[in-house]
Amino acid sequence: MSDDAAMRALAKRFFDCVEAGDVDGLVACYAPDARIWHNTDRQEQAPADNAKTLKGMVTRILDRVYGDRRVEVFPTGFVQQHVLSGVRKHDGVRVELPACIVCAVKDGKITRLDEYFDSAGVAEFRKYA
Repeated sequence: MSDDAAMRALAKRFFDCVEAGDVDGLVACYAPDARIWHNTDRQEQAPADNAKTLKGMVTRILDRVYGDRRVEVFPTGFVQQHVLSGVRKHDGVRVELPACIVCAVKDGKITRLDEYFDSAGVAEFRKYA
């Protein structure tokens, strides 16, 4: 498999895990010392903390779909633009979250993930958190 194909496969596996609610599978894509940064709070998380955040999200947001996935790869990682949509469990409202995710990758594992989310979309996703 080419480096380009391997990078695209990692991106697909990572986001497919969130769609499926497979937080353990997603965490397996991270290097143990990976850092996850969010533009909305400018905080970094370790994979274990990110897993807690995602476990909460997958219980609150049902029928998750990463639509309009656009992936570009480069020698040390990938960037993906998408619209995450789902249904808020609390009230049945369909919500959308446009995002851009930039990942640094080494030895087939994500070492750094920078999330750029629309803050209004984040507020809707977290409305009943």
